[in-house]
Amino acid sequence: MPENSTEVTAAGIARLAGVGRAAVSNWRRRHADFPKPVGGTETSPSFALPEVEQWLRDQGKLAEVPVRERVWQQLAGHPAGAVPALVHAGCALLLLRNSPTVWPEITAVSDERMAGVLSLALNDVLAARFGPAAEAGRAVHTPSRAELFPSIPLLRGIAELAAEAGAPQTFEFLLGRQLDANPRQYTLTPPGLAELMAALVETGKQPARTVLDPAAGTGALLRAVGRPTALYAQEADPDLAALTALRLALLTDPDNSCTLAVRTGDTLRADAFPRLAADAVLCHPPFNERNWGHDELAYDPRWEYGFPARTESELAWVQHALAHLREGGAAVLLMPPAAASRRSGRRIRADLLRRGALRAVIALPAGAAPPYGIPLHLWVLRKPGSGLHPSPELLLVDTAEPAESPSAGPASAAPSGGRDRLDWQAVRSAVLDAWQSFEGEGEDEGAGRGRPGRADRTGHGHPLGVRPGVSRAVPVIELLDDDVDLAPARHLPPPAAAGGPAELIRVRERLSETLGLTGTLTPPAVTLSDPAHWPLTTVGELARAGALQLRTGGSGTGPVPVLTEHDVLGSTAPSGSLPVDGPPEEPVLVEPGDVVVPVLGGGSVARVIDDATAGAALGRNLQLLRPDPAALDPWFLAGFLRGTANNRQASSYASTATRLDARRLQLPRLPLAEQQRYGERFRALAEFEDALRLAGRLGGQLVQGMYDGLTDGTVAPK
Repeated sequence: MPENSTEVTAAGIARLAGVGRAAVSNWRRRHADFPKPVGGTETSPSFALPEVEQWLRDQGKLAEVPVRERVWQQLAGHPAGAVPALVHAGCALLLLRNSPTVWPEITAVSDERMAGVLSLALNDVLAARFGPAAEAGRAVHTPSRAELFPSIPLLRGIAELAAEAGAPQTFEFLLGRQLDANPRQYTLTPPGLAELMAALVETGKQPARTVLDPAAGTGALLRAVGRPTALYAQEADPDLAALTALRLALLTDPDNSCTLAVRTGDTLRADAFPRLAADAVLCHPPFNERNWGHDELAYDPRWEYGFPARTESELAWVQHALAHLREGGAAVLLMPPAAASRRSGRRIRADLLRRGALRAVIALPAGAAPPYGIPLHLWVLRKPGSGLHPSPELLLVDTAEPAESPSAGPASAAPSGGRDRLDWQAVRSAVLDAWQSFEGEGEDEGAGRGRPGRADRTGHGHPLGVRPGVSRAVPVIELLDDDVDLAPARHLPPPAAAGGPAELIRVRERLSETLGLTGTLTPPAVTLSDPAHWPLTTVGELARAGALQLRTGGSGTGPVPVLTEHDVLGSTAPSGSLPVDGPPEEPVLVEPGDVVVPVLGGGSVARVIDDATAGAALGRNLQLLRPDPAALDPWFLAGFLRGTANNRQASSYASTATRLDARRLQLPRLPLAEQQRYGERFRALAEFEDALRLAGRLGGQLVQGMYDGLTDGTVAPK
């Protein structure tokens, strides 16, 4: 075995072979020639990846390990850790992208010699992109020969993967897998939110060409900027700073036409770009930090709008962003909702309003970004200048009501909102429509010179800047009270009775129809009988006999919609989406007659795929059972999978959740004709369940609409 061979755990072997961990344990017990552990512990041993690959091929359990999976296992099992390995991968991909003819010469030698030659080549390419190695704060240092040697097998595989998918896509894939595998280690900015924030700074009359992110994280915000000429980033975590630098370098032009400066360090205490005046600042700052530098930064010139209290670290980031803008430049910051109303920050908020620096406060739906349980805010700011007049109004937008995918339909009974169900297109349209209307009027010649307020003019059936319950341009004078509370929900008129009395009439009519349907679909009186004593089989046995196929979801790229766990629980249309970046990978597409079962939660849910849902990709935490129609009826299969006792005996308990092992679910051995008789009854029960779900949703909508209508006067009591 090579000295620098990658090790893989039993879980990694299971992923390579597409089986459960129990199967790997069985192989170890039953096959004397199974590779011996080379590391790890007695309870969690690790094995040499090349030996495992060869054994799987010899046993016919794996024709060929996919390149992307082999590379990921090499990266995840790297002796120095996944992050250093990912940095080495990014450096090599940058060399591959910028100097493709050099790579064959470097790799045509032994691993040890390649490590030394590669270190010299990387030093040149990194210096060309990020500046000399001795430059203070440079995010990516040149790895030495000793550091590179354990990574050589990985880098050879990465070159192979990049030849298929491209260098930027390969890095995006590996970075995405690392982030997904360690969700608690990183505070991420979701792509939909990053694109919205970038769009807000790119809608002005002067395009944002130089952009700064002072809390860069993994570089998601700068990645979303359209056509920059210069990107500046600072990040306190050295590992994240290196990954961000490599990510942005791979996504920008190879000719270095876009200036890229990424620095490591504490932004508030040690600003890496003290004289920078950018066109735009995008920032997802850390929330609720007490140790942000309050004591040592008391006389810092950045506090132009007031010295932030110790509990107001977010207002320190706001003023840092304004200090780095040119006159008229725009900044968008993601903020906790408390920053809009805490009394300790009211004086700074008031000064931001008086001087016209704060232009909009936008409430997002819960689930838009971590922490996912609360509706965060976006603050849109502009740097005041001598030729700019303060706006007499502040735009308030409230999209905090869950914006679910329209494909979910009214029958949805899944938990509303949530990061997997946000319709980012709807959120983006609501925010940008309001902002562009507000900005277009705010930049005319009469701005700040006594022109009529937006509430006095009309457009699209509402006063300009007003969309009931969603957006409104509020005069600043109304906000300058003792609290200076800028929470949008407290200043926006609610939508009249959830769409008005006419909508309530339609909801009531539809509810009446649905209640009539539930009466028709109510199951007939049951016929009692003694418990059946059928011969039983399991899903695992049926799969081995070829009566059905088992597939798991959660991977793939492409434009197809994704059937999520929430969609299965709520019996709604596919609402998720696949990533567009990364090496191409075929997702598991559902077909009519497939039965989909959630893996987590221990609940008795099984969904039969119909023609309307067919073609969607299978999402995470879902397992697909594809029965052979000549042997199994899908409704019979789904019905028996929903039995409570069946689910209990097939469930196991992890540290934080109940997990269903679909292979252990049991079915009676019945002739196909008898299966179909049961299947018809199960199908009727599913239709009744859908009608009840729709009735509950419509009933809740009608009740809340009546409360709203009676309290705002649009509905009169009778």
